[in-house]
Amino acid sequence: MSGPGVTLLDGGMGRQLARMGAPFRQPEWSALALMEAPETVRAAHEAFIAAGAEVITTNSYALVPFHIGEERFAAWGRELADLSGRLARQAADAASTPVRVAGSLPPLFGSYRPDLFEPERAPEIARVLVEGLAPHVDLWLAETQSSIREVAAAAAAVAGRCQPLWISYTIEDERPGPGMPRLRSGEPVEEAVRAALDLSAEAVLFNCSQPEAMGDAVAVAGQIIGEIGSPVRIGVYANAFPPQPEDATANEGLSELRADLDPDSYLGWIRRWVGLGATVVGGCCGIGPEHIARIRAALPELAKT
Repeated sequence: MSGPGVTLLDGGMGRQLARMGAPFRQPEWSALALMEAPETVRAAHEAFIAAGAEVITTNSYALVPFHIGEERFAAWGRELADLSGRLARQAADAASTPVRVAGSLPPLFGSYRPDLFEPERAPEIARVLVEGLAPHVDLWLAETQSSIREVAAAAAAVAGRCQPLWISYTIEDERPGPGMPRLRSGEPVEEAVRAALDLSAEAVLFNCSQPEAMGDAVAVAGQIIGEIGSPVRIGVYANAFPPQPEDATANEGLSELRADLDPDSYLGWIRRWVGLGATVVGGCCGIGPEHIARIRAALPELAKT
């Protein structure tokens, strides 16, 4: 059980599957395990639950044409989304403590590439994912969103659904200056937070950027949410990548992981974000069960921050 007001997420599913020896390659990324060895997906969820995660995210991040191709998405997209939801639900329901399932709504046209967004195609792709996931999830997590347009499309896809929406932005690793966080689209985090509030998000998070970039974004979100007296929560789950160039995409290869982000080091960043107002924490690419277990052990301390 977490400390008062602190919720613990899981870590990066793709790299965890790779560590476990699951089928894993580009361009399919984490979707390959879902298609060829779904038992490894459930095992990865179980590893994060055993480490202390209270919210696990469906392995639906790569279930888009960008990763699995147009033909496979058309033929099996909904079925695969349903499978990813069922596997997460099974792992959560088998846990000895309460665990919620977040339905991952990923970037539909490539991570870190807001310039590739196609507004006319987004509704149909998102609809397939939402229909497959809906029976199994407790909340929606629109994650690694690089622009406000992407977020608006995700919110539209789940409009009218009973589950709450969490919105998570990815931000520039190399900022123009202190206190000036921006999305990868170049839009200011302040505008992005206000957009999430306008879309009735239950939580505003930041993910899949390096830890050094996150603090200013959390501070901006805290200021805006505090000014309007909103109950919206703030969350962070960083990756273990070095800074990613502006023209990086998810299918160009496997990025190297930083050697300096061991569990104790990553916990130091978690402490900072909680001190700035984050109440939802976890990890993204390269952050494994060992990191989540270290955070879990520190939750009583974090609850006093």
